[in-house]
Amino acid sequence: MTVEGTTERVLRLLALLQRRASWTAAELAAELGVTDRSVRRDVERLRALGYPVHALPGVGGGYRLGAGTRLPPLLLDDEEAIATAVSLRLASGGTVAGAGEAALRALAKLDQVMPPRLRAEVRAVHGATETLVGPGVEIDAEVLVTLARACRDAVRVRFGYAGRHGGEHERTVEPVRMVTTGRRWYLMAWDVDRADWRTFRLDRMGEVTATDWRFRPREHPDPVAYVRRSVTESPYRHLARVRLRAPVERVRDLVPPQVGRVEEDDRDGWCLLVVGGDDLNWLAGRVAMLGLAAEIVDPPELREAAARLARRLTSMAKPAD
Repeated sequence: MTVEGTTERVLRLLALLQRRASWTAAELAAELGVTDRSVRRDVERLRALGYPVHALPGVGGGYRLGAGTRLPPLLLDDEEAIATAVSLRLASGGTVAGAGEAALRALAKLDQVMPPRLRAEVRAVHGATETLVGPGVEIDAEVLVTLARACRDAVRVRFGYAGRHGGEHERTVEPVRMVTTGRRWYLMAWDVDRADWRTFRLDRMGEVTATDWRFRPREHPDPVAYVRRSVTESPYRHLARVRLRAPVERVRDLVPPQVGRVEEDDRDGWCLLVVGGDDLNWLAGRVAMLGLAAEIVDPPELREAAARLARRLTSMAKPAD
């Protein structure tokens, strides 16, 4: 076989190893149309190029592609290449500090080697897409990595934390999971000093340090539900509960999860919206703007704010003299 033929076969072998976790030697030989001996030789060629191909013990043997000390080139099929390019373009405007520039560099490399037909498809997707979500708060990538490793390894983390009303205090926590709303990043963790679960905004953290103190993971609430409840209820002076005459799915389309929580209601055709706010007039206006039949459950003061809003709107609707 020619050098070109061998190179093509080795690239096909690499693509197969990247496609799934493990292969037997017989399966690879059948896919490539060669003998087991040729598979072994091609595996050695990949290893010489720096790809960590591990041999699997057992009947028939096998191979899997492991993690190496450096990042080797990846082989992507058409759908994977398009998905990667689109994702990199979205990441270039993301909320991780430095990630946007890195994403653009990676996108430039991918665009350089992408066949013209795929490049045209990717540009068609970009040309037909706009983003409505505004820019979020940027987070240092090192903070994300430190917290992610601490969650994985179950080690305590120490950081300075700025409160909503000023002042910074040192916190020591046992991290569980990070949750992003698309605009902000949050950490759900057990606060060691307060002996309770807490939610922390990453953009308010400073000097994040992972300690050597390992902890035993404890039973915890669902991180997504806990963070959603924390960011929509806890920070506000007022917590409103309003029944809306609409299906849950429709209201969830109107109210983002970081703004309010939508639950099932006992009455058919109705649902319950739980939303927080510092100003009752603002809450009444937001509920009215949903354009749905509504019943205020609590607080009673919200009914008074709704009545004031109704009077103002009625006055506005009168014709000018």
